[in-house]
Amino acid sequence: MLPSAPSSIALADSWSEYRLLDAGNGMKLERWGPHTLVRPDPQVIWPRRSAKPWDGWDGFYHRSDRGGGSWEYARPLPESWQISYEPLQLRFRISPTSFKHTGLFPEQAVNWEWFSHLIRQAQGAGREISVLNLFGYTGGATCAAARAGAAVCHVDAAEGMVKWCRENAALSGLAAAPIRYIVDDCLKFVHRELRRGRRYDAIIMDPPTYGRGKGGEMWKLEDHLWELLSACGDLLSDQPLFFLINAYTARLSPTVVTNLLGELMLNRGGAVGGGEIGIPIEADGKVLPCGVYGRWSSLQP
Repeated sequence: MLPSAPSSIALADSWSEYRLLDAGNGMKLERWGPHTLVRPDPQVIWPRRSAKPWDGWDGFYHRSDRGGGSWEYARPLPESWQISYEPLQLRFRISPTSFKHTGLFPEQAVNWEWFSHLIRQAQGAGREISVLNLFGYTGGATCAAARAGAAVCHVDAAEGMVKWCRENAALSGLAAAPIRYIVDDCLKFVHRELRRGRRYDAIIMDPPTYGRGKGGEMWKLEDHLWELLSACGDLLSDQPLFFLINAYTARLSPTVVTNLLGELMLNRGGAVGGGEIGIPIEADGKVLPCGVYGRWSSLQP
C-alpha cells in the first residue's frame, strides 16, 4: 500500500509541466518541462527503495565539501527555458543557478491557489485589492495575485530577482498589470510605506533565516520577524483580506507561525490556520515536505 500525505500537509499536485519523479538518499529527481534535473534536498533523509541509479538526467547538482556546489550536465542545456502552471495561466522562466535553485518553488502553487480564490471572491463583492509581496524572489506569488486581479507591490533586496519577476510577469501576459517592482530592504521599505501613508489589503511574505538588504542591512529571523510583522500589521487597510507567511526554515513550525499571526491579527476577526506544504513523489507515493505556512483571512477560503 502506498503511503498517503499527512492530513495537515497541503499538496502542490496540479502541475503538468513539473514532476517530482523520485527522492531518496539526500537527492531528488525532478522533471522541469523538457529537462530532468537531480538536486540535493536536506529533507530527503530516507533511503531510495530502488538501488537502480537514475538514468537520463540532463543536469546533476553536486554539493561541495567547502560549501556551495556545481552542476554537471549530461548534455548541453539552454541557459533558460519555460514551464507553465496551467490552472492559473502562469508561465515562468527556469534557469539552473549556481546555488542549486531553478528560480521557482513549485510547492508554492498551493498558496497561489488559496489567495487567488480570496482575491477573486473579494472582487466579486466589488472590492479592488492591493497586495504587498515581501521577499518576493522571482515573483511566483506576485504573478498569481496579479492574474487574480490584484494590484501588487513586489519587493526584494536582490535586483536580479526583481528583474526575473518582471520577466515572469511578461511571460504570463502580465506586462501591463499593475505591479510595482521594488529593489529594497523589506523592513526599511515597510517603514517608509508607513510614513507615506500607503496601505495594503493583503500581505505575503517569505522571510529567510538570514539575509542582507540592498544596502548591506543584516536580517536575522529571530531578531527581526516580529518587528516586521508588527509594522506590516500597521500597513494593513481598514478591511484587510489576507495575510500569508511562508517559511522554509526549520526554526519556524506551523504552530509558531500560526501563533505569530494570531497575535498580530488578534482584534481583526477572521480565521487563522497553518500547516505544511509539500509535493507528491511519483515513484513511491511519499510526500516531500517543502516548508510551512501560516494564513489569516477575513473571508472563508
